Amino acid sequence: MLKEFKEFIIRGNAIDLAVGVVMGAAFTAIVKSIVDNLIGPIIAIFSGAVDLSALKFSIGSAVFRYGQVLNDIINFVIVGLVIFLIIKAINKFFKKNPKEAVKEDPQLKLLTEIRNELKKSNQGANKA
Repeated sequence: MLKEFKEFIIRGNAIDLAVGVVMGAAFTAIVKSIVDNLIGPIIAIFSGAVDLSALKFSIGSAVFRYGQVLNDIINFVIVGLVIFLIIKAINKFFKKNPKEAVKEDPQLKLLTEIRNELKKSNQGANKA
């Protein structure tokens, strides 16, 4: 069991996951700071409240803190937008010519050759 655990850790997937979690936590802190210190005050100008998380209303003894929900929605939208932009930039950066991808991936090259041979044999069969 210890050997399997060692192989699991060394394989890279666990390390990649750990790095992703740590980076995600750091990224969340940055986004929270942006929302709290930059976007929150801009929204507060229009809403009249300095701290959105303080916005609330009560019905009887129930207190509805809709300001915190607004903060969380803003955080979610910003995180989603930034991740979208980062993924889009990465995809654009690594986008390759499909012919070059075939040359680099031996499995894809083999499949392409098989497809081409099948096309040739189907064309010959259709002519006969």
